Amino acid sequence: MSPLLLVIGILIGAVLDLTGAGGSVLAVPLLLICLKLDPASATGLALGVVAASSGYGAIQRIRQREILWIPAALFGISGAIFAPPGRLLASHLPSEWLLGSFSVLSLVIAVRMFLQSIQHPELAKVVRADSGDSTQEPLLCRLSDTGRFDWRVRCMAGLSVGGVLTGLLSGLFGVGGGFLIVPFLNQLNGVSMRHAVATSLVIIAAIASSGFVAHISTHVVDWSQLAQLAIGGIAGMVLGSVLARWLAGARLQQVFAIVIVVMAVLVWFR
Repeated sequence: MSPLLLVIGILIGAVLDLTGAGGSVLAVPLLLICLKLDPASATGLALGVVAASSGYGAIQRIRQREILWIPAALFGISGAIFAPPGRLLASHLPSEWLLGSFSVLSLVIAVRMFLQSIQHPELAKVVRADSGDSTQEPLLCRLSDTGRFDWRVRCMAGLSVGGVLTGLLSGLFGVGGGFLIVPFLNQLNGVSMRHAVATSLVIIAAIASSGFVAHISTHVVDWSQLAQLAIGGIAGMVLGSVLARWLAGARLQQVFAIVIVVMAVLVWFR
């Protein structure tokens, strides 16, 4: 057992659990910088760790009945279909372009996270580690005439397009995609931040798993590394659930945003 691998896994799981969206974006920089992996291996391994960690978190939210299954299915299936093409595209892109684009994406996520913590500090307290009222709420649709969700093309297309974008970005950069999933669910479907954050775990698990399967079909994976990182990731999710009561809030989100910026700069100049 490598203490470094376990620590990295714990950090990935804890950050994923202690954020509402964007936590898994730290996985790739940690693997690149701490393990000295090449970009393809780092992004592929990140997908495996995020899939294991978010899968564990999703099981907890399923038990608490916090998952909204219609958006989870539409978003997750479309994302899972397009994660492998994203992974294939990543394997054909120059490493410099991939790392540069990842850094830009990280900066966008960090800025959004920081601004949200200032403009809507109450939302910063809603994290994946925080379980609350399990009362199911009606699913809305901003694209329908009535404002309610229906099985027509517009409502289904809205969720599916979000899944396609998330799947492609997840496959390309090894991220979970919560930074897209949560706003899509919260704004397009009018669900509460709590349910959007909980539902995102199921979607992230599906998309990251699909991307990781695509990765192992074309790359050799060190399964011992993955197992230790995954164990650490699950332990980090457990730790995040314990610490959320005291740590979750706007200030923590701002710290995460700053860390993401630092990591993005380090990746850029790697």
